[in-house]
Amino acid sequence: MKFDTAITNGDVFTEHGRQPLTIGLQNGRIVALLAPEVPFEAQSIIDASGQFVLPGAVDIHFHCRAPAYPARGDFATETMAAAAGGVTTIFEMPISKPCCATGAILRSRRELGEANAYVNFALYGAPGLLKRDEISAMVDEGAIAFKIFMTGAPAGRNDEFEGLCLPNSDELYQAMKLVAETGLVCTVHAEDNRLLEWHTAQLMAAKRNDIESHNESRPPHVEALAIATLLTLNEQIGMNLHIAHMSCAEALQVFRRWKATGSSATAETCPHYLFFTEEDLRRVGPYAKINPPLRQQADQDALWGGLRDRTLMAVTTDHSPFTVEEKERARTDIWRTPPGSPGVEELVLGMMDAALKGRIGLEHAVELISTNGAKRFGIYPHKGVIAVNADADLVIYDPRQTTTIHPDMLFSKAKACDKLYEGMTFQGRVRRTIVNGRTVFEDGEIKGQPGWGQYVRPNRDHIHKGL
Repeated sequence: MKFDTAITNGDVFTEHGRQPLTIGLQNGRIVALLAPEVPFEAQSIIDASGQFVLPGAVDIHFHCRAPAYPARGDFATETMAAAAGGVTTIFEMPISKPCCATGAILRSRRELGEANAYVNFALYGAPGLLKRDEISAMVDEGAIAFKIFMTGAPAGRNDEFEGLCLPNSDELYQAMKLVAETGLVCTVHAEDNRLLEWHTAQLMAAKRNDIESHNESRPPHVEALAIATLLTLNEQIGMNLHIAHMSCAEALQVFRRWKATGSSATAETCPHYLFFTEEDLRRVGPYAKINPPLRQQADQDALWGGLRDRTLMAVTTDHSPFTVEEKERARTDIWRTPPGSPGVEELVLGMMDAALKGRIGLEHAVELISTNGAKRFGIYPHKGVIAVNADADLVIYDPRQTTTIHPDMLFSKAKACDKLYEGMTFQGRVRRTIVNGRTVFEDGEIKGQPGWGQYVRPNRDHIHKGL
């Protein structure tokens, strides 16, 4: 057998378990998985001795801010960061200027990504204009899924969120019915807007603008009630519902009750909820302002339980770059800074570290960051798996080394805002990231070029339910 590239001597993580295999790559695809003793020829050989070979991570919740706010990040900088973190496919959220709520805007964003992305990318659309023809146009343009916020648009950012925010139940209901017609997944940011606004008004009336007031404005019942609303509406609508960034035990309990009745809805959580608590908000201040907010230790423990019993099917970053100037505004007034934190460069590190330390199984960690997301959104078996005929999106990970996070090693334009992870040490190191058969990142250096990433469309016949 003759290949463009062969990866040898590694422990390869396939859906059949971890095993020593030779991986043959040809024309950007995996064309062979061979026992170590089987002879082959290859133009180049990558020796992965002592290392893991993983399917590239699929980050199903990502923001790169292009083209509206290049100072925060763009398709080039943030997909370089993804490559450095072992993420080979990102799903870009529709927050843009203007909001990605029409077929024409989605096409424009696709063209921008095709010119600049270092890793594969997919695009969410926003259905909240409630126009069936525009929703159909976004489907035709290859939207991976749709996104809805149950909250109102942030002050001063209406154009970025027009068609995305549906705080009223009647409009939410209409949008869910329209998305259900497409067969695509709809990811929902679930926080009850009326309660959120009431809690915020109470704090502002008390002249509270300290860092802790952000968490107090969004207590767990704000999230839990929104999830109950969604699941109630969806019992009759039957949309492919996916709940974004679940953060707390109370929300998880509500979701479990519906799953027990046979709901096919799915849910994700994020590394920042698994590794940090509200104590870290006090430690790094506005750099840990995130929606939903960081919670208590008991919530973190509950989320790990939700991963272990498979109530939660994915871990994804909600990578959200901003500038230091924007974040520092909150030193004197927490309401003045936007919510979000970078994190794509720590996704694989964090979950593999947890697995290597026995908090979760290694194979399960791979499912959570790669395979399950690909299945849920209809890009499996080309993505999220090491198998013959799959795309050659691979990560070589050395479990014998350690990685300590410091800003100089990061590629995100928001690296100076990555305060949550700064100084943390993880077991393991991302040695090489391969996208479509080509090495994009190796040993701390970007090797790829803008435009190497490919646009990813879903196959609606391959969307998995109830993972």
